[in-house]
Amino acid sequence: MGIFAYILILILYEFYLVEYIDDSAFLIAFGKNLRKHRKLKGFTQAQLAIDLRFDISQISRIERGIINTSIGNINAIANILKVDIKVLFDF
Repeated sequence: MGIFAYILILILYEFYLVEYIDDSAFLIAFGKNLRKHRKLKGFTQAQLAIDLRFDISQISRIERGIINTSIGNINAIANILKVDIKVLFDF
């Protein structure tokens, strides 16, 4: 029974690793697109953070794809930047 548990753990680990890599690529692409639109609208990270009542490091981490922010936060960002939320996902 020990070998089956080991194999199951390996399979689950591989599945998790693949999912993590896919999410990471998505988060990085989203962050780059957000940075592009933030700059096009003339906002610094500090200005956006103040308007959102976020810590500036949170904006930086979102733009670098380090953290996965909520859809509520993305909606708030779109509202501050005065862009349709769909624009932030167009990458």
